[in-house]
Parts: sequence; C-alpha cells; structure tokens
Amino acid sequence: MASNLSPAFAYTVLYVKDVAKSVAFYSKAFGYTVRRLDESHRWGELESGNTTIAFTPLHQHETDDLTGSVHASGSGHERPPLEVCFVYSDVDAAFKWAVENGAEAVSKPEVKEWGQKVGYVRDRDGIVIRMGSHVKPPKQD
Repeated sequence: MASNLSPAFAYTVLYVKDVAKSVAFYSKAFGYTVRRLDESHRWGELESGNTTIAFTPLHQHETDDLTGSVHASGSGHERPPLEVCFVYSDVDAAFKWAVENGAEAVSKPEVKEWGQKVGYVRDRDGIVIRMGSHVKPPKQD
C-alpha cells in the first residue's frame, strides 16, 4: 500500500471574507490569471502552475460542522498560521505593483542572510504574503 503513495500537492485553500473580491485582488495585485469563479462565489481558483491557489468563504456549514470554524486574525499584530510565498524575478517591481493594487505593505524587499530577496505584504484578509526571489543554491567548494 505505501508504495502507491506518491501524492502531488494539488492546491492551497485560503479562507476569505469575500471570494470574488479576493480572487480579483490576487489577480490584479500579484499577476495571476483567474481559472475559475463559480456562480455562487463560494469557490475561486487562480492559475499558478502545478499547484492551484483556491479561495472559499471563512464560514460554511460543510466544513465548519466537520472540522471546526476558521478564526481570522483580529489585528495587525496577529496573523493566521499560514504564509503564502510568491517568487518573482524582480521582487522590487512586484512588491511595488502589489502595494499600488491594494496589498498592505509590511516590509519592503531586502536581501536576507540566506541570499533571497524578500518583502512582505498582507492581503485584504490579513494573510501574509512573502514576495521573494528564487533562493540561490549554496556555493560549492
């Protein structure tokens, strides 16, 4: 049985206050193409390569009753136990674009000790988005 277990990471679901507004925000602020927004506005998806970014309402009877309710952060000093990371070849330009299109600036891009340039923003629901460059492999001796 274990030899048949080779999963692919299919998608990440973000629980948001307004699915349609979040899908539009991510499309505009981060450059994603909308794959799907159902007519009920209870599910949306963005094109993001092999893994889908999906959106669903914070509260819905299907999941609240099964797995418990979602608790959104209450202030700028709290955050959900989730961070989404998007990789860009030009982090400065992507950060500027995201902020100009509604993302809340948290920390401007800077080069970290591990060699990655990273900046942080928050989306309209308080979810932290790490905007970074590709991490360079360690130098070989």
